[in-house]
Amino acid sequence: MTSDATHEEAVSLLQELGLKEYEAKCFVGLSRMSGGTAKGLSEVTEVPRTRVYDAVRILEAKGLVEVQHSSPQQFRAVPLSEATETLRDQYENRVERLQSALSDIGTIESDDDEAELQEVWSLSGSDAIENRAAAIIDDATDEVVLVIGTEAILSDTLIEQLNSLDQGTDLIIGSGSASIQDRVEQEIPRATTFLSELDWLRGEMTPEEDAAVGRLLLVDRSALLVSSIDPPTGSEQAIFATGLRNGLIVIARRLLSQGVVEMTPVEQD
Repeated sequence: MTSDATHEEAVSLLQELGLKEYEAKCFVGLSRMSGGTAKGLSEVTEVPRTRVYDAVRILEAKGLVEVQHSSPQQFRAVPLSEATETLRDQYENRVERLQSALSDIGTIESDDDEAELQEVWSLSGSDAIENRAAAIIDDATDEVVLVIGTEAILSDTLIEQLNSLDQGTDLIIGSGSASIQDRVEQEIPRATTFLSELDWLRGEMTPEEDAAVGRLLLVDRSALLVSSIDPPTGSEQAIFATGLRNGLIVIARRLLSQGVVEMTPVEQD
C-alpha cells in the first residue's frame, strides 16, 4: 500500500471511529510530526488554518492532542499507544451505552404467534453471521450439529466455544473434506465427526460456481443457520430460522438424517 493510500486509510478509519474529517486529518498530520503550529499543520494537512484551531481543540478534549500555550501555540499528538487505547475506550463506551439504551427501550409484542413458525431471516457479512452462530450455539441445551463447508469457518473462537459446551450437550460436526474432519478430531476431541455424503459439500470453491456452502448449523433441532460463500468475493450470506415446525428446519432435519448422520426422530407436541 502506498504512503498516500495508507494516509487516506488512516483518515477514513478515524472518521469511522467518530472523528470528523478535519479532526482526523489534523490528528494524522500531527502523528507524523514531532509538533507543529496551526500554520505548519495546515500546510501538511491542507486543512484551512482557521479550522485547524477548532479541530485541535476537539482533539485535545478527546485526549488525543497536547497543546503548548506559547506564542504561537504548539500542538502534538499523544503517543500512538495512548491514542489507540483512548479511542478503544471511547468506542467501547459508546457500544456499551448503545446496548444499554436499546435494552431499555423495550419491545412491542406481536399478537401473531403462528407467524413465528414460518419466519426465515437473512444475514450478510461473515462477522454478523459468526456472531449469530455463536449466539445460537450458546443457547444449546441438547444438541449441536455443525456441517462445515469451508475450513475458513473453523476459527479459533469457534473451536474454543465448541470445546466449552456443556458435556451434556451432544456435539456432531461434519464436512465434505477428510482434511477438515482430521482437524476437527484433533482440535475438538469431544465432537462426533462424519464425512458428509452430500456432493455439494465436497471439493473446493471454483470461480465458476454460483456459491459454496459455508456452514450449516442446527441446534436443538429448532434453530437453523445456513450460509453460502460467493467464490469471487468471499462474501458470506446466510438464512436463519427457528421453530420445530418451521418448514425449513423440518427439511434440514430430514436432510441430516438421510445418509449424513444418524439422528433420532423429533418428538412432536
